[in-house]
Amino acid sequence: MTDATTEPTIEKHGFEAEVGRLLDLVVHSLYSDREIFLRELVANAADATDRRRFESLTHPAIAPPESAGVRIVPNKPERTITIADDGIGMTREDLMAHLGTIARSGTRAFGEKLASAKPEERPSLIGQFGVGFYSSFMVADRVEVTSRKAGTEEAWTWASAGAGEYTIAPASRETAGTDVVLHIKTDADEFLEPMRLETIVRKWADHITLPIIIARDGKDEKANEGNALWRKAKSEISEDEYTGFYRHIGHSFDAPWATLHWRAEGVMEFHALMFVPGMKPFMPVEDERVSKIRLHVRRMFITDAAELLPPWLRFVQGVVDTEDLPLNVSREILQATPVIARIRKAVTNRVITELKNKAKDAADYATFWNNFGAIVKEGAWDDAEHRKDVAGLMRFRSSTEEGLVSLADYIGRMKPGQESIYYLVGDDADQLARSAQLEGFKARGVEVLLLTDSIDAFWPERLDSFEDKKLKSVSVGAAELASIGEASAPAGEAVEAEALIAAMKTVLGEEVSDIRTTDRLVDSAVVLASGGEGPDLQMQRLLKRAGRMNYAPAPVLEINPRHTLIARLAERLAEGGEIEADTRLLIDLARLQDGDLPKDAAGFARRVEALLASGGAARAGGLTGVLAPGGRFTSW
Repeated sequence: MTDATTEPTIEKHGFEAEVGRLLDLVVHSLYSDREIFLRELVANAADATDRRRFESLTHPAIAPPESAGVRIVPNKPERTITIADDGIGMTREDLMAHLGTIARSGTRAFGEKLASAKPEERPSLIGQFGVGFYSSFMVADRVEVTSRKAGTEEAWTWASAGAGEYTIAPASRETAGTDVVLHIKTDADEFLEPMRLETIVRKWADHITLPIIIARDGKDEKANEGNALWRKAKSEISEDEYTGFYRHIGHSFDAPWATLHWRAEGVMEFHALMFVPGMKPFMPVEDERVSKIRLHVRRMFITDAAELLPPWLRFVQGVVDTEDLPLNVSREILQATPVIARIRKAVTNRVITELKNKAKDAADYATFWNNFGAIVKEGAWDDAEHRKDVAGLMRFRSSTEEGLVSLADYIGRMKPGQESIYYLVGDDADQLARSAQLEGFKARGVEVLLLTDSIDAFWPERLDSFEDKKLKSVSVGAAELASIGEASAPAGEAVEAEALIAAMKTVLGEEVSDIRTTDRLVDSAVVLASGGEGPDLQMQRLLKRAGRMNYAPAPVLEINPRHTLIARLAERLAEGGEIEADTRLLIDLARLQDGDLPKDAAGFARRVEALLASGGAARAGGLTGVLAPGGRFTSW
């Protein structure tokens, strides 16, 4: 507390540059959605009170009062709105950390999402980017936050006009908690009306179990019902109520793609209400690989860190409320208690069952898969218990089929003699569909799955097989391709390439682990393949980019002995000609068509320039003419 005879010391601080830019974005780009400021401030107040209640289970001295709630006081004469709570409160350092910086997200990502979002989607950005407090400045030209941390005697006031700086000064507050005072702008009079505030609370916060009080005509009136929706019978809940609760807990504006509401009875009892979002969140759920399902004990919020679902289902939102845990359970005990383990298993199985049932509608499931498929695939990598379930849920683009296909679909179309499920990993499905790696497969009508998510370079190794069919990357070669059937069209006569291969090995040395002929090329002269040991080529590239692979085995260069270019090279070698420049150009072209870069970009550029400058290359139709099927190879 500050001595009344002592002039308080007011500290001035500048916002981080990110905060200043973000304030401008929020105030000017979300102007038409100003009411969400109240949603965010009420949610913050409720969360702070829940946290104080939880902390008091192990520190009874800081327990909130029985009447704890959120109180909203509009004051027309003074043009202010006060949102007061009995929550955990903040210290001076907390105020500076939470209100002077943005810890989770910068304005660049926020601005990009804001620009691309539809108008009806924009309000969800506020909650999902963790910048809810700053929405206050949409309706206020000055904001003051006075807070006292539970268990302490000191209070502090943070204040700012949102113009680049804020102040911190000692203050007084009789009890722990926080008061947020908004000095309302002249064009925001509507928010000084108690009826308007009540409408906003009922729209956004009706499901918060904490009482939300609005002061009106000298009386305090409760503005929310505070129902524990998850404990009501499904027959008593409308779709609008489900959607409203989903939007409340997820800070979103869309409707849920799937709603799961059930009560478990028997050995253990709990109520659960969960949602699979209908749209991909603006804040990537890839950033934090932890499920945030809220755990309640007899309606009281305990924690959202119980990890009730595995990381690959972290996009699922909702509540689990149990009678089988004591209210004073600690976070450490939570992770070890058998009750949580049983709840976790039951909840996970129920969500998996729901996804399997929804997958029967291919068109509807495609919407879900496009939003969250990359996350689901993580389960094939790190969840041994549910790996087979995940495999059945996965969907892929295909080299032969329209839309998305499953592994079971693929197996049903396998060719006689085919023993493996073939896939190709890259960054873009359309580019993969044109890859030289697929030529031999296309010629035989063999389907290849086209995988384009980062996780696709990893999970096939762990899954290994599906219904006893091995998964095999086409970039490791295709030794069994010849046994699957004949190519759809004659590929021409193969040249004797032993001498050419020996000469090319001399030129390339350790750049390749081997050079060999292949029957999986039709139109292209060369292609790269993995050496057969270790990860395939795409995974090697990913590991290199991440700095996780100091050594990568040299690739194999496969050549098409039926291609005019290879035939011409063999002919020139037999005549005593030089093939070094051509050999180096070939491996660089193989790297490029596989999504990599030439090892020596400058050298590659010089060789291409020399080719284009040569009269022979021009007569042959340039570089395209040299490399196209039937193109005449010309020397430099």
